[in-house]
Amino acid sequence: MNEIRLTQFSPGAGCGCKIAPAELEKILRDKHSRQTFTKLLVGNETKDDAAVYDIGNGQAIISTTDFFTPIVDDPHDFGKIAAANALSDVYAMGGDPLMAISILGWPLEKLSTETAGYVLEGAREICLEAGIPLAGGHSIDISDPVFGLAVTGIASTSSIKRNSTASAGCRLFLSKPIGTGILSTAGKKGFLTDDDYRLSVHWMTKLNTMGIELGKIASVRAMTDVTGFGLLGHLLEICEGSGLAAVVEFARIPMLDNVKHYIEKNCIPGGTYRNWKSYGSSIGSIDEIQKYLLADPQTSGGLLIAVDREPGDEFLALNKKNRLVEIGMLGKRKPGEPVIDIKD
Repeated sequence: MNEIRLTQFSPGAGCGCKIAPAELEKILRDKHSRQTFTKLLVGNETKDDAAVYDIGNGQAIISTTDFFTPIVDDPHDFGKIAAANALSDVYAMGGDPLMAISILGWPLEKLSTETAGYVLEGAREICLEAGIPLAGGHSIDISDPVFGLAVTGIASTSSIKRNSTASAGCRLFLSKPIGTGILSTAGKKGFLTDDDYRLSVHWMTKLNTMGIELGKIASVRAMTDVTGFGLLGHLLEICEGSGLAAVVEFARIPMLDNVKHYIEKNCIPGGTYRNWKSYGSSIGSIDEIQKYLLADPQTSGGLLIAVDREPGDEFLALNKKNRLVEIGMLGKRKPGEPVIDIKD
């Protein structure tokens, strides 16, 4: 087991292997007339985290899937991270997961079935932590390993949070530090220390369960999670979907320990450059270090939350409990100005 390096089979680590935003937009472009499904409350029109379907009686089903190539070498950790990442999409919609099924692609000529078993064991551990069964799945023999989950969740229709419903004056909060893409790249290059590895795994396997509570708070206007498009990419989705602009205070953004040390060692994921190429024209003046951090593809990242200027007691109590970090605010968009402005 110690000799196995799963990341050697990974052309892009974790959510860093996602198709770049600009290319994904081309793929999803519908050239034909859309058919209307009146009970489909959320589809892919606003690039939201999951689909939502109204089942009546004020209840909605949430459906999502997420899978990727290995972000770490340890198969058990890989399974835990992939499961937490997939579950996050339900939490980001304000929902409560019901069950999950696995998606496993495994190169049987290169990696043992025992190793695949460790991946599933890690995923099952996270599902149990979330209080849901890993109820089945599908597997194929493929050239490179991939793993993830399809997750079904539930929420009251009034609790559904979208990424396109923010309003001017909303304050922006983030629930986890950024930098997992940089640290995972450092791991692939052999630079990552054991302590920094364990810290990154801690954050990537931390469930975003607070999304269930946030869904019930009226002052929370919009929400998403930060994954493969980086903090800027997912904030841009909120801004574009809501017709707003954002100001981000760079000094306030929480980051993983030693992340700048690994930037100095050129541990920059390829996904960072693809992200920046896709949306850099929408961002204000920014230096190279800021770009590497803010466009860094995250895996199982934190919740990005847009809250009323006066958020109320419920949110303040949850904030005190979970130590969310305020990183900026949303305002009206002005012609000719960047969609997101970065302040030191």
